[in-house]
Amino acid sequence: MEARQPTILWLVRHGQTDWNLEGRYQGHADIPLNPTGLNQAELLAASLCGQSFSAIYSSDLQRARKTAEILGQALGLPVYQDARLREVNQGEWEGVLFSELMRQYSSEMARRLEDLAGETRPPGGESLAELTARMTSVADAIAGAHPGGNVLVVSHGLSIGALLTRARNLPLTCAFSLIPEHTYPTFISWPAPLEQPA
Repeated sequence: MEARQPTILWLVRHGQTDWNLEGRYQGHADIPLNPTGLNQAELLAASLCGQSFSAIYSSDLQRARKTAEILGQALGLPVYQDARLREVNQGEWEGVLFSELMRQYSSEMARRLEDLAGETRPPGGESLAELTARMTSVADAIAGAHPGGNVLVVSHGLSIGALLTRARNLPLTCAFSLIPEHTYPTFISWPAPLEQPA
């Protein structure tokens, strides 16, 4: 059986929001881009003119969707939304400053920091392992629809970091250090390596 030709995924973190500046956990909260974020998306769009893409996919949250729409307008491509590309669900922690979390949820935060790659999750939220499985699933679907193509994928910081651990065959705990800057593409070939770390 012939192997499927890998797809190049251009992973793009959405533009900046006010909550990014304030250090608030966003998760599934639907926060808009701020003026800096809009400008970041416009600058990326201008830099991509002349590149050829098979498609653009985006999280359905507006900070990612608006970033993708700006890219799509410049490239003449529609944007396909997929909720699996959302940021990690932060549950009760959404909208809360990190400094406040350390005070209000000190025991939960301690457990999470000790078990980053396990099943520890915010109250009502999602674990890193669950996020990684979700992102792997959507990457498989996108690559399956566009074998051998270049695809822009607009998502969120930790979501991209989690997918990068799979693409680079790294432990899940590396996801936090792999969060990219806003609107700077990171390229991966997908399908990912067959063997993953324990």
